[in-house]
Amino acid sequence: MPRVMAVAFEPLGRLHYLDPGAADYTFGQPVLVSTPEGVEVARCVWGPADVDWSGTLPLCLGAATPTELERDGANRRRRAEIAAVARRLISRRGLPMRVVGVDFVDQSEAFDQQAVVYYEAPGRVDFRELLTDLARTLQSRIDLRQVGARDAAALLGGLGPCGREVCCATMGPRHATLSGGLARDQTPLHSQSQLQGTCGRTMCCLAYESRLYADFRDRAPRRGAVVSTDEGTGVVVGHNVPLDAVVVQTETGRFTCPLGRVCPLTATSAD
Repeated sequence: MPRVMAVAFEPLGRLHYLDPGAADYTFGQPVLVSTPEGVEVARCVWGPADVDWSGTLPLCLGAATPTELERDGANRRRRAEIAAVARRLISRRGLPMRVVGVDFVDQSEAFDQQAVVYYEAPGRVDFRELLTDLARTLQSRIDLRQVGARDAAALLGGLGPCGREVCCATMGPRHATLSGGLARDQTPLHSQSQLQGTCGRTMCCLAYESRLYADFRDRAPRRGAVVSTDEGTGVVVGHNVPLDAVVVQTETGRFTCPLGRVCPLTATSAD
């Protein structure tokens, strides 16, 4: 069974899975990760563990040295500076653009330095003069990249309606169209706004959790089914998928009962 570890480049950011090799790493330890832009510093989120994993994983390049940590800190400060400059120049020119993220590349063999500015806009933007301003001010090669609503939410991060970090930031946005059937399968929502994530699009979690709901439907008694429980015989009046339980109404009251303690006395398929 292969050993797997997980790292993130930002706090609460997307997890990246690596092969730790023969080394051991602890939570929060800075490690080196190969990226298309060069070797970068990430933090260990969970240490090496034996995992049933198929496919090949990139190799962790080892623990970060003080020199590499100093470079990483300098690059983070540089990214913050680039974002501030870009926002100021965009505002000065009155362009309908919003900066949502910045990358700074300083290890490319093709050029000296490059600032990549990700922005969101309602349509196409003529940023030729802005590009000249940025290059003159930052003294770097500039790349402006427009992103959609889902990618913008993934770059910005934030909390979803559930109170946790949005799925697109921790696992990546879903670019495929999400069907309305996913929502109907998971919960009886009363308005379209309840389906929307922070990006204004259908919540990615509906797709990520669909298999969980499908498995629950295969095992759970339908609403209206008569069941036997430790509290007596009752009727299923609701489902609680996160708890893997059903809500049962008996003569003495209503309670939540785990599926393992429910014995259906009628048809067992969930509605």
